[in-house]
Amino acid sequence: MSEEDFNFIVTDTLDKIKETLIVKGKEYRRNSNVFHNFEQGSNRSGLSREKVLDGFLLKHEISIADMTNDLDKGVFPKIETVNEKFGDNIIYLIIKKAMIIDRIY
Repeated sequence: MSEEDFNFIVTDTLDKIKETLIVKGKEYRRNSNVFHNFEQGSNRSGLSREKVLDGFLLKHEISIADMTNDLDKGVFPKIETVNEKFGDNIIYLIIKKAMIIDRIY
């Protein structure tokens, strides 16, 4: 892969993640609470909001592991699938980072 191609992947990924977190993320908020879904999951399950997030994240981690295993068999995923699963994974990690920082402050 060329440096130019790598730089495009980085820039494109970060742009899409920013759009998803800021623009589309508004769809998942209630009363300006950015962690609404995870806190509701916490209320229903008795788990911390961070552990609820881990459950959402696990699905994407398994998908990425499956893709990696498929590569060894010569099975290649669609680029859209790669973008979606890695993007979702990064988004959940950013949200979890924000949750932890929120607890510190």
